[in-house]
Amino acid sequence: MKEHRRHAILRVNSRGGRGAAANLVSAIRCIYKHAEADRWIRPADNPASRAHKPGRLPSTRHALTLDQGRQIGHVASTTGNDTELDALIVRLHIETACRKGGVLSLTVDDLNTDDCLVKLREKGESERWQPISPLLMRRLIEHVSTRGGVQSTQQVLRYRSGRPIGRRRYDYLSQRIREHLRWADTMQVSAHWLRYTTLTFVEREFGYAVSRAYAGHTEPTYGDGATYAYVRASLAEVAEALTAVTGLPHPLAHTTHP
Repeated sequence: MKEHRRHAILRVNSRGGRGAAANLVSAIRCIYKHAEADRWIRPADNPASRAHKPGRLPSTRHALTLDQGRQIGHVASTTGNDTELDALIVRLHIETACRKGGVLSLTVDDLNTDDCLVKLREKGESERWQPISPLLMRRLIEHVSTRGGVQSTQQVLRYRSGRPIGRRRYDYLSQRIREHLRWADTMQVSAHWLRYTTLTFVEREFGYAVSRAYAGHTEPTYGDGATYAYVRASLAEVAEALTAVTGLPHPLAHTTHP
C-alpha cells in the first residue's frame, strides 16, 4: 500500500496518495471477500480484513464568492465551441445545486413547464422535483427545439447535431475554466463547487431544513436527530430559496425576493 501511495498521480489537489491507498485496500478486500464466499479461505484467515484503510480527509471544496461565480459563468458563456450549451450547464448547476448525474440524466419528460420544475435523478437512485426559474425553463425548451427536438434524443442537453452530451463535455468545460481563471486552476474547481456555493447560500439565508431539501438530502440521517423528521422543508420553501438565488419569481414561491 505504501508503494502504491508513492506512485500515485500527483495533481494540484493531491492529498498525499490517500485516495489511491484507500482504493487499493477496498479492491483487495473485495477480492478476499470473494475468496471467502467461494470458501477458499476462512474469514479468520482473511488478511485484508486487518489492513488499515486511510480515513477520508475533510473536503477542500467550499462556497465560491459571488464574483468567482460570475467569472465562471462569463468563461462558460463567452469561450469554447458551444457557449449556449455550456452556459446552460453552469446555470442548471447554480439554480438546482444538482450533481453532474442530475444534468446528464435530465430528459424532455422531466421538464414540468407549468410549475417550472425539473425531475433530478441522482446517486442512490434518488429522484426529486426541483424548481428552476421560468427564464431557465424557456432556455431549456428553446435548446431542445432548436437541436433536433424529441426526435433526436430524449436527453435535454445536446450538441448542435442533436447528439446528447456526456461526461466528456464536463471535462472540456472544467479544463477551459481552469485555463482562463488562474484561481480556478489552483483550486481545481469543477461543477461540484457550484453545488457547494448554492447550498451554502441557501443554508445561511433559509436554514438547514431548506438547504437539505434543496440538496436532495430529504431523509434525515441518524446523526441529525429525530427533530428533522418533523421539520422537512416544502417544495414551496425550496422555490422561495430559488427566487433568492436567481432574483427571479417562481410560480410556486409564496414570496418574491428582490
